Amino acid sequence: MPRLLAPLLALSLLLLTTAAQASYITRTLNKPVPGGVAVVDLGPAASAPQARFDGKPVLVVKEQDNWLAIVGIPLTQKPGTASLSQGNRSLPFTVGSKKYPEQHITLKNKRQVNPDPADLKRIDRELAEQIKAYRSFSPALPSNLILDKPVNGPLSSKFGVRRFFNGEERNPHAGLDFAVPAGTPIKTPANGTVILIGNYFFNGQTVFVDHGQGFISMFCHMSKIDVKNGQQLRRGAVVGRVGATGRATGPHMHWNVSLNDARVDPAIFIGAFQP
Repeated sequence: MPRLLAPLLALSLLLLTTAAQASYITRTLNKPVPGGVAVVDLGPAASAPQARFDGKPVLVVKEQDNWLAIVGIPLTQKPGTASLSQGNRSLPFTVGSKKYPEQHITLKNKRQVNPDPADLKRIDRELAEQIKAYRSFSPALPSNLILDKPVNGPLSSKFGVRRFFNGEERNPHAGLDFAVPAGTPIKTPANGTVILIGNYFFNGQTVFVDHGQGFISMFCHMSKIDVKNGQQLRRGAVVGRVGATGRATGPHMHWNVSLNDARVDPAIFIGAFQP
């Protein structure tokens, strides 16, 4: 074998071996960018270890002999080194960079761009309710980490898009939008419990489903809600129907996914993530 080929062959075998050793969950979900997910190896243990990121508990699952932390990374996280805490240990991981595109939207209802004082009081009250739901942390493990699409249809707006309403920048798009007709059934992508139902200024008719350990789905702009607070849902159960309530320019299905109170790209969990 030529001298130059031997080192190249050895490097290729090393890379293949490393890739093969990476867990299925890591290969599938580890997208460590702002708005993404980091899978951090916690090692073996007799029982599930507890881990926290930014002071909040994170989802921990077991794969083969190791425990893995599935960490939601907020869009506000700066690229560089971040740390997960597990007992007295600090486990660093690297957050890469990702550039999100812009979206310019024109709304006829100017109050949905610049709410009046009464609207702002309502918005603050509704935001507090929703933040409380996002911070729920139930002990049960999710039934599945690879999620079903809540509806079958093309994506109309991606996660993380910087949004400008009537030329004014507002919060980035915190979910995925699917272009489907009004009345289309919306199905829960995993088992879960309904933890919040509301009709909100921006989100319209909204349902929060807790899948377990801080893994939360939120569906909004719905025309009809078909579940009740506290209801236990099996994967594929209908939670409601597509609509255009709240701040929406037309019927579509908006889906948020949250981990440890960080809104993350739902595309990661349906195999549609784009770096």
